[in-house]
Amino acid sequence: MTAAVAEALPAYFDFVRRLVAERAAIVLDATKLYLVDARVMPVAARHGFDSIAAMVSAIRSRPFGLIHEEIIEALTTNETSFFRDVTPFEALKKTILPELIQKRGAQRELSIWSAACSSGQELYSIALMLRESFPTLGSWKVNLLGTDYSTQMIERAASAVYNQSEVNRGLPASYLVKYFQRQGLQWRLSDSIRTMTTWRRLNLIEPWSSVVAPMDVVFLRNVLIYFSPDDKKKVLAQVRKVLRPDGCMFLGGAETTMKLDDSFERFPCDGAVCYRLKGGCT
Repeated sequence: MTAAVAEALPAYFDFVRRLVAERAAIVLDATKLYLVDARVMPVAARHGFDSIAAMVSAIRSRPFGLIHEEIIEALTTNETSFFRDVTPFEALKKTILPELIQKRGAQRELSIWSAACSSGQELYSIALMLRESFPTLGSWKVNLLGTDYSTQMIERAASAVYNQSEVNRGLPASYLVKYFQRQGLQWRLSDSIRTMTTWRRLNLIEPWSSVVAPMDVVFLRNVLIYFSPDDKKKVLAQVRKVLRPDGCMFLGGAETTMKLDDSFERFPCDGAVCYRLKGGCT
């Protein structure tokens, strides 16, 4: 951001930009002023301020607290849907899981993590696929973990309640009929699927590898694009510590580990963006 551009921006923008960068690794440039205005003004109004500038002036010198947290949560991106982009789930079903099930036959345990899970559709898509396509896993210990920075999103995911628009996006009609119950204008996922999952708040740029168990599959899709190169490296370094040697990491279509972490290698897998640790078993 040039000095001229910075001078043209409202004073509160720099405070918000620094706050979300330091606490959540989200990078906001000058083009995101409209986003800050649209998403942070409701936070200001909720706390009795008539403008973002007034709120920032009041909290600037305060210790980190509730309002700071709400500003960050307002600016986290929560775009998701059931079976989003399709190909990662096809790769998981056709190639990754059959291989892992064969390798884990003795232990009979499988662990999958949806990082930055938002409102939970990604992890529930995996759970539904496991139930439908891999019934033998019913006797296994299957650990499905969903994490997100936002406490509000974690609570939404754990509730497993979605509106009509959300269940219309990507969810097969047969799954809606079989696994959801209508509650007024919303749909609630059955307990048989919901109880397969565990939800936890987690900030990806803070130390967490000691509290995340070893994982066979990591979904880290459409997350790194919001981080600076240094923060991307930090996150990948921690993923490297929890991903099992023969495990698999999924990134978004516009993401890569190139020039960030040479411990990973990309491999073709049914059209999905898949990575494994170099030297890991295939």
